[in-house]
Amino acid sequence: MREILGKAKTIRELLKGVKYSIDYYQREYKWGTKQIQELLNDLCGKFLEDYQADHERKKVRDYPHYFLGSVIISKKDAANYVVDGQQRLTSLTLLLMYLRNLQQEREVQVNIDECVFSVEFGKASFNIDVEDRRTCMEAIHSNQLEGFDPSDLSDSVQNLYHRYRDIEENFPEEISGDALPYFIDWLSENVHIVEITAYSDDDAYTIFETMNDRGLSLSPTDMLKGYLLANMDESRRAAMNQLWRDRVRQLDDAGKEVEPDCFKAWLRSQYAQKIRERKRNAKPEDFDRIGTEFHRWVRNASTGIGLGNAESFYQFVNRDFNFYSRAYLRCIEASEKLVPGLEPVYYNSLYGFTLQHMLLLAPLRPEDSEPVVTRKIWLVARFLDILLTWRLWNFRLISYSTMQYAMFLVMRDIRGLGVDELAEKLHAKLVAETENFIQNSDYHSSEIGFSMHQQNRRLIHVMLARMTDHIERGSNEDSHFTDYVRSSGANRYEVEHIWANHADRHTDEFDHPSDFQRHRNRIGGLLLLPKSFNASYGDLHYEQKLPHYNTQNILARSLHSQAYELNPGFKGFIERSGLEIQPHEEFKKADLDARCDLYLELAQRIWNPEVLLKGGEG
Repeated sequence: MREILGKAKTIRELLKGVKYSIDYYQREYKWGTKQIQELLNDLCGKFLEDYQADHERKKVRDYPHYFLGSVIISKKDAANYVVDGQQRLTSLTLLLMYLRNLQQEREVQVNIDECVFSVEFGKASFNIDVEDRRTCMEAIHSNQLEGFDPSDLSDSVQNLYHRYRDIEENFPEEISGDALPYFIDWLSENVHIVEITAYSDDDAYTIFETMNDRGLSLSPTDMLKGYLLANMDESRRAAMNQLWRDRVRQLDDAGKEVEPDCFKAWLRSQYAQKIRERKRNAKPEDFDRIGTEFHRWVRNASTGIGLGNAESFYQFVNRDFNFYSRAYLRCIEASEKLVPGLEPVYYNSLYGFTLQHMLLLAPLRPEDSEPVVTRKIWLVARFLDILLTWRLWNFRLISYSTMQYAMFLVMRDIRGLGVDELAEKLHAKLVAETENFIQNSDYHSSEIGFSMHQQNRRLIHVMLARMTDHIERGSNEDSHFTDYVRSSGANRYEVEHIWANHADRHTDEFDHPSDFQRHRNRIGGLLLLPKSFNASYGDLHYEQKLPHYNTQNILARSLHSQAYELNPGFKGFIERSGLEIQPHEEFKKADLDARCDLYLELAQRIWNPEVLLKGGEG
C-alpha cells in the first residue's frame, strides 16, 4: 500500500476550488427526504445551541465544532475521485447552493461561490462534476428551477432536484433571517470532515472495505438486544432471541433505515417526556437522546420505563417490542401504498411528512385488538392529513424542524388514549387551530389566496389528486388516485394551468403580465392532466382545449357541458353534495373566481375535522 493521508478539513477547505470526480459506476445520488431532514436537523440544531442574536459575527469562531464523518479520495490522473462520501458531499453542495441563493439581494453576504463552482485552467465547472447532473445543477445554481422538469432525466438527477426542494422546504425559519450569515460562517469554518486520501484505486477501496466490513461492529439494535436478553431468565432467551431476529429481518426487508427508525418511533411514542429547547446550552432530552442513542437511553432509563426484574425485561420484548414493531411495519406498508382503512397514512407520506410514524404509534396499547389498532392509526393519520393541508393552504411549512416540537406535544397528549377519547382529543386540537381554509379563502380581494409557487407544486399535485379522486368516487367511478400521484412512467400526471402562458391574450382583464401570472397560478386555475396532454394542447386557447378536457378526468371534464349529460353518477354527486359544479364555455377572471370557490368548497368537504367524530372517511 502506498502513502495514505488523513486530515480533518473544514467544509471550506474541503470544497473551495477543489474539483472532485466520481467514477461512472458510483454516480447514483440516492439520498432521500429523510436523510436531508436529518442532515439539516443535526447541523441547524447544533448551530442554534450557541447562536444568540446579540453576538458579533466573530463570536462564531468560538462556537463548538461539529464532525460530519469522513470521505475517501483516490488521487489518479491528477484528479480527485470520490470513493466513499459522495452522498454527503453532494448534499452539502446542494445546501451551499441553497444558502447562496437565499442570501442573494441581501446586504450582508458570505462568499461561498468557490465551494460550489470555480474556474480551473480557464474552464468553469462545478466542484463536484458529473456530466448528466450539469443541467440540473445549473438550474439550481442560477435559482431558475421554475419550469425545470427532471422527470425525463435519470433517477439520480431527479433525486438531486427533489433533495434541493427538500432543503427549501425544511430549512428552519429561525436561521433564514438575521442568523443566516452566522450559520454560513459556522458551516464553512466549524464543520469538519476527515478526508482520507490514497494514491491508487486499490488502496482506496481497501480502506473503504476495512472501514465498513471488518470488525463486525455491533449496531445499536444489537446492543439493545444484548442488554435486554441478558436481564431475563435464561430459559426464555432463545425464544426471545429468535423473535427479535425474525422481526429485525422483516424490518430490514422493508427498507434501508427502517430497523433503527422503528426503535426510535416506538420508544419516543411511548416514553419521551421532554424535548430539547432550541436555545443556547439546552440539553438533549428523552426525545433527542432516543434519536441518537436509543440503546443507551433504554439502559439509563430502565427504572423509569418499568424494567426492574427478569419478567419486565421479558414482557418488554415479547409483548411491547413484538406489538409495536408489527404496528410499525403496518405503518410502513401504508405509507408506501393505499391500504384499506389506513389511506391517510399514504396521503401524509406523499406530502413528505416524516414525523408521522411516532404519532401513529402513540395511542396504541399492546392489548388493543387489530380493529382498534387500525382505527387509532386512521384517526391520527387523518388528523395529520387535515392539519398539514391547512398549513399548506396558508403557505406554512410542514418541514421536520418546523413541526418537530408541535408534533412532540401532540404525541405526548394522545399517548395510550382509547378510540373515543382519541377522536375527541384530536378533533379539539383541530378546532383550536387558528389557521384553516377560511383564513385564506378570499379569492376576490386583492389577496390572491391559495396559489401555486415554486416550492409547493408537488404538494398541490397531491391536493388536486385528492379532489379529483373525491369527485370520482362520489360519482361511482373507479378511483385513479394511484395513477394521479405516480412519479414516473410515460402517462404520469402533472399540474397544468387552464390558462396558457400568454399574458397578451388577457390584456382586457389584466393591465400587467405579473397580475396575469399571479391569477394564473391560483388553485382554481389548475388541473391534473397527463404530461402528454399539455405537450399537445397546453399552448392553445381555452376554447380550443375545452373539447379535449372532456376526454380527461372528472375534474377536467366538469369544465365541459357534455360532462353533465347522460352521467347519472356525476349528476347524483352534485345533487347530494350541493357543490356548485358548473361548465365554463369561456374562462375569464370571473370563471376563475368561481372555480376557486369550487375548489375551496371541495377542500372543506375533504379535510373536515368533523370526520374524526363521525367514524368514517367522509
